[in-house]
Amino acid sequence: MSKIVLIGANHAGIAAANTILDQYPGNKLTIIDSNSNISYLGCGTALWVGKQIKGTEGLFYSSKQTLTDKGASVFMNTAVQRIDFEQKTVHAVTEDGAAVVESYDKLILASGSLPIEPKIPGIKLTNVYFVKLYQDGQSIDQALNDDSVKSVAIVGAGYIGVEIAEAVQRRGKKALLFEAANTTLSSYYDLWFSEDMDKNLARNGIELHLRETIKAIEGNGKVSRVITDRGTYGVEAVVLAIGFRPNSVLGKDKLKLFANGAYWVDLRQQTSDPNVFAIGDCATVWSNALGAPAYIALATNAVRSGIVAAHNVCGTEIESTGVQGSNGICIFDYKMVSTGLNLTAAIKAGFDAAYTDYEDLQKPGFIESDNGKVKLRIVYDKKSRRILGAQMASFLDISMGIHMFSLAIAEKVTIERLALLDIFFLPHFNQPYNYITMAALSAK
Repeated sequence: MSKIVLIGANHAGIAAANTILDQYPGNKLTIIDSNSNISYLGCGTALWVGKQIKGTEGLFYSSKQTLTDKGASVFMNTAVQRIDFEQKTVHAVTEDGAAVVESYDKLILASGSLPIEPKIPGIKLTNVYFVKLYQDGQSIDQALNDDSVKSVAIVGAGYIGVEIAEAVQRRGKKALLFEAANTTLSSYYDLWFSEDMDKNLARNGIELHLRETIKAIEGNGKVSRVITDRGTYGVEAVVLAIGFRPNSVLGKDKLKLFANGAYWVDLRQQTSDPNVFAIGDCATVWSNALGAPAYIALATNAVRSGIVAAHNVCGTEIESTGVQGSNGICIFDYKMVSTGLNLTAAIKAGFDAAYTDYEDLQKPGFIESDNGKVKLRIVYDKKSRRILGAQMASFLDISMGIHMFSLAIAEKVTIERLALLDIFFLPHFNQPYNYITMAALSAK
């Protein structure tokens, strides 16, 4: 029997815990988390705040009681102060000040990520919010219930910023979306797609401030305006959605780190200390598109890393198959999905990258209902011809298509092989010369 200590109990931690408790009941598992709740689906925050779902009950899929009933010892509201890696002990303090010391045979770090805090004046004013925890969602929701809050500045136009902007607008408030880049979603999509999202947001009442940087937040104890490099805007609340950084403070002086400070791990999720594993947003993943370690903070990646680590910690040696970073977003019904590398990222990574685009109706023109345009870009390497990434967008739900491209990247499928892929035709579903085939055939 091994004594396992798990620090952190959100997506990665829950996946690891369930794997250990369900498949390796002979081990002793202790879970320590600093929060009062676990398993919160943060991807649902904007849906809840925007009143697109009834409440928050469905945003939790586990609990302390559930894990305790399975045999785990669970400490909530307990902050880990330090880890003694030589003596293999974890030192923590509960919310009432009681000391907790837990020894381990194997340690799993699932400490997640933290919101990036910009160094700008006024960040501590009342009505300045981050978006990460359930409590953050509660605070934003409460602010939007306040009639005195009429305009909200959202800083950062990545996935979370764009989603919160939509939620704010759906609550009848004015949403001002600030982004230093020249388009929204620039980390995920090439301009051919991101400019569509810009138009979609503007068409639905979001006030876009692209290529504009926040310099200060001002107010008398409470937010009343934001100052940028281009002007001053009166707002009553600010939501900071600039991004996240790995929470690796507990092991940063003892474990090997990636360039951005995440724990470096191998394909078994093992760190540079053979008794310590790291999973989720605090650790690296293996990118099949890059063929190298990367930092891709997604819940789906976190879950898979937790499962892999749990098996290895308990003696079953398995390796991660790597990830492509598949992701998607739906804003005012416009759906965008991507996997692997966009063209900008592929070139930056050193590939001699090319792309092929195609845009067409999903189904033949004589199908008048449930039909619409779909656009697709496939990014590939000119030399090896292998597919590096794909992006798709439509008001239709075309999301399942991106899973095929994810597998294509993982299996190193070439653009020529994709062009001859057996894709069936039926007017109810697609066109005889469908957009995937046509895009592949159009590759240079």
